[in-house]
Amino acid sequence: MHRLTFVLFMSKYIDSYQHKGLRKKLVDLLIEKGITDEAVLAAINAIPRHFFLDSAFDRIAYEDRAFPIAADQTISQPYTVAYQTQLLDIQPGDKVLEIGTGSMYQTTVLAQMGATVFTIERQKQLFDQTAKYIFREQYPTIYFHFGDGFEGLPEFAPFDKILITAAAPAVPEKLWQQLKTGGKMVIPLDESDATQRMLRLTKKRDGKEKRESFDEFSFVPMLEGKTQK
Repeated sequence: MHRLTFVLFMSKYIDSYQHKGLRKKLVDLLIEKGITDEAVLAAINAIPRHFFLDSAFDRIAYEDRAFPIAADQTISQPYTVAYQTQLLDIQPGDKVLEIGTGSMYQTTVLAQMGATVFTIERQKQLFDQTAKYIFREQYPTIYFHFGDGFEGLPEFAPFDKILITAAAPAVPEKLWQQLKTGGKMVIPLDESDATQRMLRLTKKRDGKEKRESFDEFSFVPMLEGKTQK
């Protein structure tokens, strides 16, 4: 790697006191907005979100909003990440299936909380970026997969928790089958063209669901198949 390129590359991965101060302000905002899970808040406070964005967003990386990433996708706003993670009720050692790796930020939050994370990305452009994941040594319990999120990863099932980070038209049956009895799935389910209802589904002993309904959100759509570009 050319020296200038290397310097520019490494400058992206500086976590300054200013960054840490902005993260603390973000955590305070999340508390104001109703996030109460201390482990979730600690994970958000620990992880440098600006590492997962283009350096052009460095000064605004800790604003509570989504930003564009590659493949016409987005990194979810921190409140959405915290909200979904809180609903999952992550416990250390949980085996989690994440549908939609995206920027890898949500993935990292789950791993920071002690979960073993199996994450699927359908966009080849985004999946290829996982090869450069800077925290690979810090979080060895993250397993990146390129594939169709609707198919899940049956060879690694069952999962304690399943997190879907895109708008689903219905609860994917194959994913439901990969959730263990007593496990939880958090999924934004389509209600209209513009919004989804956040649901938490708990799998009962008879295989049926206990459904809890929460707030409305707006996600990119969950699509079948995988891209090769």
